[in-house]
Amino acid sequence: MHRYYVNNNDQPNGDHEVHISSCPWLDLTKSTTPLGNHSNCRTAVAEAKKHYKKSNGCKHCCPSCHTT
Repeated sequence: MHRYYVNNNDQPNGDHEVHISSCPWLDLTKSTTPLGNHSNCRTAVAEAKKHYKKSNGCKHCCPSCHTT
């Protein structure tokens, strides 16, 4: 299980990226919302979509949930 976070600042395409807590691309000092512990990125992205409809997995730490 991993602890997941969603970035509150959207990307240029409007996506809010979902990251695991150990992702080097996640900056916890910036605006993030904790999503809790999940056994996979799909449930974490589903949780993020409750906050931001356009959520997507980070291509580095959640590649199976990243869409282009």
